[in-house]
Amino acid sequence: MKNKILFLMAAMAAIFNIHAQNSGDTKIVLITLDGFRWQELFTGADSLLIGNNDYVDDADMLKRAFWRETPEERREALLPFFWGQVKKMGQIHGNRKLGSKVNLTNSMWFSYPGYNEILTGAADDARIRSNDKKPNPNTTILERYNNTPEGKGKVAAFGSWDVFPFIINEERSGVPVNAGFEAATENLNEREKFLNELQEQIPSPWGAVRLDAFTHHYALEHMKKEHPKLVYISYGETDDFAHDGDYQAYLKSANNTDALIKEVWEFTQQDDFYKDQTVFIITTDHGRGTQPLDTWRSHGGDIKGAGAVWMVAFGNDVQPMGEVGQEEQLYSNQFAPTILKLLGMPVVEDITGEPIKL
Repeated sequence: MKNKILFLMAAMAAIFNIHAQNSGDTKIVLITLDGFRWQELFTGADSLLIGNNDYVDDADMLKRAFWRETPEERREALLPFFWGQVKKMGQIHGNRKLGSKVNLTNSMWFSYPGYNEILTGAADDARIRSNDKKPNPNTTILERYNNTPEGKGKVAAFGSWDVFPFIINEERSGVPVNAGFEAATENLNEREKFLNELQEQIPSPWGAVRLDAFTHHYALEHMKKEHPKLVYISYGETDDFAHDGDYQAYLKSANNTDALIKEVWEFTQQDDFYKDQTVFIITTDHGRGTQPLDTWRSHGGDIKGAGAVWMVAFGNDVQPMGEVGQEEQLYSNQFAPTILKLLGMPVVEDITGEPIKL
């Protein structure tokens, strides 16, 4: 009997030690979809846009792909991973029709101020007032974590927009940023060499934003090789297709990004470094307009509703609340302190947001 008791005590101690080690070894994947509206996230294709010849080239094709009778069916057709899997295992915040609100605290309502707020935990309307390529005077959580013994060399960022090296202040922070049309440069595998060649051969529709497939696969290959503990991926197509007034491409891009995020999630669940220890936090840098109709293409402080955003979270120890249908008010400045808390880091005074209890 005594031996059995000792054995059980030893087993319980071992389980406790394993749990303690895992709880202090959380990995974070932060993802943004530039300018993706909460309206499409929660109700799918917009009835006023999907058949509108001003914004759609092939309405019949688009309706076959994404139009369904109910908002719930439409959103699952558009974002099958979010609404087929994430809803069951995580949290989806920001359906304003149900009282769940997520808002920016900056008043600019465009990209650089939005990303600054997400990554630093505080708006800076005094200094971040444009999308100009100026090094961010503020310190992002990527830089903060990279400056710790646990995080040094275990942080990486990937973005489709070529302003991210400045938003993250790559030179000062020491965080490697692959963004815009940059190629992979370090310890290249064959897939990265191929991506480098392909990126030069496939023109982007835009001068400052590459196609998201390159951002995605550069990030995924880096995660496979280097296993960063904190990785940031910013997909950009949804915003640029919206600015172009191409609702057809906007929806198809959102649908594709849903599949790309699923691929990152599935990789983390097959990789021993990430499996059961990774938290995904997904959001957007700003919203878009709805009325007048053409303001869906735009955002900024003068566009009504462009400060309304959303947040998705799932992974290790995230309570599976599904679509949040209760009154709540969250803000974009809360994402950074939430990530710091998950990483076991202090929330410093210049962060204005409060951590979210996931």
